[in-house]
Amino acid sequence: MAEGDVGSDQRQNEEIEAMAAIYGEEWCVIDDSAKIFCIRISDNIDDPKWTVCLQVNLPSEYPGTAPPVYQLNAPWLKGQERADLTNSLEEIYTQNIGESILYLWVEKIRDVLIQKAQTAEPGPDVKKKTEAKDVRCGNNLIVQRQRENAVQTLDLNISERVPEIEESPPVDHGVPITDRRSTFQAHVAPVVCPQQVKMVLAKLYENKKIASATHNIYAYRIYCEDKQTFLQDCEDDGETAAGGRLLHLMEILNVKNVMVVVSRWYGGILLGPDRFKHINNCARNILVEKNFTSSAEESSKSLGKKKVKKDKKRSEH
Repeated sequence: MAEGDVGSDQRQNEEIEAMAAIYGEEWCVIDDSAKIFCIRISDNIDDPKWTVCLQVNLPSEYPGTAPPVYQLNAPWLKGQERADLTNSLEEIYTQNIGESILYLWVEKIRDVLIQKAQTAEPGPDVKKKTEAKDVRCGNNLIVQRQRENAVQTLDLNISERVPEIEESPPVDHGVPITDRRSTFQAHVAPVVCPQQVKMVLAKLYENKKIASATHNIYAYRIYCEDKQTFLQDCEDDGETAAGGRLLHLMEILNVKNVMVVVSRWYGGILLGPDRFKHINNCARNILVEKNFTSSAEESSKSLGKKKVKKDKKRSEH
């Protein structure tokens, strides 16, 4: 396998895990080995009037040089409506070539459905049609359900001017997730400079329980207004690749000026890939709950012009 294919495969896997964490039961796996997935998208989860099933196949060249192969399934989606939606998806791809775009596609479709639900078009007839001819993503679908030295390693040697910070930002704690005796809990805080990142870590490690966690994985994204770039970094804290996956989730959600720490207390039973799902689910839940997530339109604009600046890593774990 070529080096480029290895990179694409890793990026695809990170995006798949992020999508599963973001959308939960709406995200379905049709053929994992062939990279075929679908997601059921509605204008309203609790009381849907309009629903579309987006089925995607991720070629080996995606996201580098090729778009996903996709199909839109809905009995009412015909003619000009289908053409307009297709054009919108293709426009998103051309504006973000080389980037992961599934999240942008899904939220664009959802925006179209919400706008359609707000028009004067009758909903009951459409609802009857969708009940008579159910919009399915496929048969037999598998639902994708899926220490103090860390403070010291944070590098603050950056050239940007940052304000002097005296008080540590407020830290919110999420609801823990427990699976096979392992417990995961996310913590979130607003940050505008690396000094605050260090303060948040120090504050968390004052808590003996958090300090004793097996891993404290973190990632942060800070938007630099003057340069229109992101200053971002992550830390695995011994959980290989977990920090990068967490940062990728934050990029897809297009969050800014925020730091997420996920603590894991190992319970003695290996969880395999499920541990990454729990890490992302914890992070996603608290980011949404605390209103750090942005709209799909803002995400599209940001990704289309994105320039990312990474902090240099200080040490390897």
